[in-house]
Amino acid sequence: MSLGEVLHNSQRWEIQLKGAGRTPYARFADGYAVRRSSIREYLAAEHLHALGIPTARSLALVFTDRVVEREQPERGAVLSRLAPSWVRFGSFELPASRGDLELTRQLADYVVHHHFAEFADADSVYMRLLERVCNLTARMVARWQAAGFCHGVMNTDNMSILGLTIDYGPFAFLDAYDPAFICNHSDPAGRYAFDEQPRVALWNLMRLAAPLAALVDGAAEPGPKTVRMITDALNQFGPEFRREYLQVMRRRFGLFADHRDDDLEAVIQPYLDLLQEAKTDYIFAMRTLCSVPETLGNHDKLTALAARLAERSLNVACRDTSEWQHRMCNYLESVYTPRLQAQSIAPAELATRMKQENPTFVLRNWVAQDVIERAERGDVAWIDKVLDLLTTHAFDDHAPSGMEDAEKYA
Repeated sequence: MSLGEVLHNSQRWEIQLKGAGRTPYARFADGYAVRRSSIREYLAAEHLHALGIPTARSLALVFTDRVVEREQPERGAVLSRLAPSWVRFGSFELPASRGDLELTRQLADYVVHHHFAEFADADSVYMRLLERVCNLTARMVARWQAAGFCHGVMNTDNMSILGLTIDYGPFAFLDAYDPAFICNHSDPAGRYAFDEQPRVALWNLMRLAAPLAALVDGAAEPGPKTVRMITDALNQFGPEFRREYLQVMRRRFGLFADHRDDDLEAVIQPYLDLLQEAKTDYIFAMRTLCSVPETLGNHDKLTALAARLAERSLNVACRDTSEWQHRMCNYLESVYTPRLQAQSIAPAELATRMKQENPTFVLRNWVAQDVIERAERGDVAWIDKVLDLLTTHAFDDHAPSGMEDAEKYA
């Protein structure tokens, strides 16, 4: 339910209520939300913002006494959320599917006027819009992949025209590093699996291209020139995704000053391959990299780091034998440490900068569930304490004073 728009510091915000009841778009649903899913979205939106991932924002969470019928009766909640726009890819598909070209044009003109005014008067404005959305979406998904975030339901109605993460449903952060991870129990085929997210995003952009192309040619089937423009726009997705992903991962690996063409193949991917083999905790493994600079290449210290990574791995063969640990130590000693040292950045400074790229505290599924269960037992204040942890203190070494219980979330 949209409450309207406000302008704050020249930024446009549309405020919505999620869970307030039926709207004309509720179809057969009741329009209500339960506390469980509302807590997850309330925390997730602000957490992703703190991690530097484009996202809608949370404003307030209110519990109600309404009984909401789901798989079992649950108590209700209303989430107030905001974004510069809630227009989605699907917003264009609906009028286009009905042959309403004028309404599709009005929507596109509205989006351009309010959000992309810099090319409002350009030739082929609708293709310029497609290009911009391709680039924004590529950057968003690249940051998902770098952070280990899996959205879970990437249909066109859940894709923001501004490249924002919206509609948090069965999302999850990776625990064990598994590129084929599926966070949605209703997606057994893995359509929205973690490593499929870039492909699905591009597929959705192809769906968006159809109604925008119709605005160029005034017909359902685009002409040859428009097809070339669509192809050129969509072809920007892959390079932009790779550029953004590499840029973020370089920072996470501490490669701030010495960029090489083979960083992904020679430094980043070999580490991820080792994590995948051992099913190592991804968040913990990335944070562990922050300890490497101050080892100064000391073999015993690097061996200890490899052992710590093994302890946070699910593959018993890797965890309980020395062979995988030896290969991990060899990578850290022979591949990774020399690259860090080539930058001539003081170890303490490098470690500090890396910690600002690799969070300690992340909204894992079991963390969210712990917050939900504590709220159900009456500890509602814990929700905002964890919100503070996941925003203000996500990159700290330890939970703040008074939140010692949250150390287990690391």
